[in-house]
Amino acid sequence: MELADLKNQKIMLAVSGGLDSCTITHWLVEQGVEVVAYTADLGQPDEKNIEDVRDRMLASGASEMILEDLIDPICRVGLQLVQSQARYEGGYWNTTGIARHVTVAGMLPHMQERGIHIMGHGATGRGNDQVRFQLAAQMLSPQIEVYAPWRDPAFLASFGGRKEMIDYCQGHGLPITATHDKPFSTDANILGLTHEAGQLEDLTTPVALIEPGMGTFPQSAPDTAEVFTVRFAKGDPVSINGEAISPRQAIEQSNAIGGRHGIGIGLHAVENRFVGIKSRGVYEAPALELLGQCYEYLLQLVLDRRARKIFSPISAFISEQIYQGYWFDTATQASWKLIEHLNGLATGTISVSLYKGQVAFHAANDIPHSLYSEDTASMEDIGDFDHKDSEGFLGVLGVSARALNQAGQTTL
Repeated sequence: MELADLKNQKIMLAVSGGLDSCTITHWLVEQGVEVVAYTADLGQPDEKNIEDVRDRMLASGASEMILEDLIDPICRVGLQLVQSQARYEGGYWNTTGIARHVTVAGMLPHMQERGIHIMGHGATGRGNDQVRFQLAAQMLSPQIEVYAPWRDPAFLASFGGRKEMIDYCQGHGLPITATHDKPFSTDANILGLTHEAGQLEDLTTPVALIEPGMGTFPQSAPDTAEVFTVRFAKGDPVSINGEAISPRQAIEQSNAIGGRHGIGIGLHAVENRFVGIKSRGVYEAPALELLGQCYEYLLQLVLDRRARKIFSPISAFISEQIYQGYWFDTATQASWKLIEHLNGLATGTISVSLYKGQVAFHAANDIPHSLYSEDTASMEDIGDFDHKDSEGFLGVLGVSARALNQAGQTTL
């Protein structure tokens, strides 16, 4: 869609209350478009008072401002990231990716109530968020049309980038907090912070450029280790350090404890965007990193080699699906059924030691589905594993080994 398609129309715009949001809203209103602004309260740690977003958007010309509390939903889906170990390309916990799906699911009922069929967003034409917004919206509500100003020639003719937007907002007296010298951009929610662009695009810029918003860098963490204990029941964390918790409390407490020890702070990744370019991100995700590593220790005890062989590619697949905007599609939801089945085995208590960014195994107990047996694993003469039984086992394996050599298929 382009500006010409929006004349005399009403649009619901997903906004953060930042520079892009204020600029786009005011510019659209000046072009004769009615803007209903929507912000999901996702526990953004960089917003001291989320109600400030309402004030900024109304001052920028929005006819209505919807501010919806979606902290509980994003915490619940955050635990699904933990259970599926959904780290994109091994490093990024998909904190922003999953947030777009949660936001779209929150927006659509409000659009339907108001008879609005155009969704807007401020994602750039070079990134992944544009894909997530559009695919999620149209999977859940196919009649929705999506307007992205950063793909609209009329908008691009007026705004080449951050400098022009700041000048525009200052010229119209809009209440922005952005300045010309901010060195990078940040996207935030309770699951994590994503830092990118600006000076971070230069690979000679160290991670230390950022000021952590969810904890401290490992080198500045306490000099004394702390033991963290979490109890999982069928995949869900139900207590931390012996105290019962809700999904939201699991994320909040793990963020606080992990963050102060530098867990998941300053994670660096150069990853493959869906649009085909590489980008550099610096991430913070203390709760997901901490709970995720604890959950991995639990999985090591309950998955046999065949279950692990199927879990690992499904985990990678789900992480890619979220990253690319396909959380709601058939393949992801079918894959999730496997994770749900394995969750049924994931009951137990895991303790780890936290020290300067490291999560070290400390103890595991009360794990009813554990396949680990101290007796069978022991090198001592205990348990029901007879060392002599391996003679026949190796004899069978040796048949194929010798056949490979005889067929000229082995090399030195």
